[in-house]
Amino acid sequence: MTVLHAFELEGLRRAGSLVASILAAMREAAVPGAVSRDLDAIGAAMLREAGARSAPQLTYDFPGATCISINQVAAHGIPDLSVLREGDLVNIDVSAELDGYFADTGGSFVVGQASAAQQKLLDATREARDAAIAQLRAGQPINSIGRTVESVAARRGFKVIRNLGSHGVGRALHEAPGNIPGYYDPRDTRRLHEGMVITIEPFLATHTTRTEEGEDGWSMLCRRGFAAQFEHTVVVTSGEPIVVT
Repeated sequence: MTVLHAFELEGLRRAGSLVASILAAMREAAVPGAVSRDLDAIGAAMLREAGARSAPQLTYDFPGATCISINQVAAHGIPDLSVLREGDLVNIDVSAELDGYFADTGGSFVVGQASAAQQKLLDATREARDAAIAQLRAGQPINSIGRTVESVAARRGFKVIRNLGSHGVGRALHEAPGNIPGYYDPRDTRRLHEGMVITIEPFLATHTTRTEEGEDGWSMLCRRGFAAQFEHTVVVTSGEPIVVT
């Protein structure tokens, strides 16, 4: 989506505020003993109350209102009867359609107290997201996003998951400019433009650069180590980018 009018930006802000509030509520409820499916029910209820629809359900018939990924599952985890335990590494990804606008957000965290190694991964991934957002400007190459993420990951001692990345969003969950790698691809000649709406969602990992699809057909797994993700929906401008989530 390309934002051309103030009312479009306002629609994105409303959708972004909703998914951000849902992520915060689910995160607060993710305590030891909480059940993954019950957390998803919180998100589903908040979507219904707002008159919104789950984007993964709407777009892909995903078997949950949100994605809840635990430990070796890096992304697209199905909410189920899994009970959260102290020390679990969890990612919650919330995307929704509200009044024709789509917004997407996500975040990783540890249930209870994070270990030093877990905290290092979380801090690096959040840093990669924020650094990539900070350098967004209309006219810049899209591959500057991957260059920034890869630079942060290397400096902090982590790998970038190469088959999960950012994407266009706004009037659909996934749209132009398509997939945006979290690594530097010199062959990618696309450029950012004024009003472009994209996600910035780096996936940093401890031991692998690729995830594999699980037996359920949805979950994306790290066969070795762990991964984390932080995500915002952002509008590109000629100046400071606008974060709507």
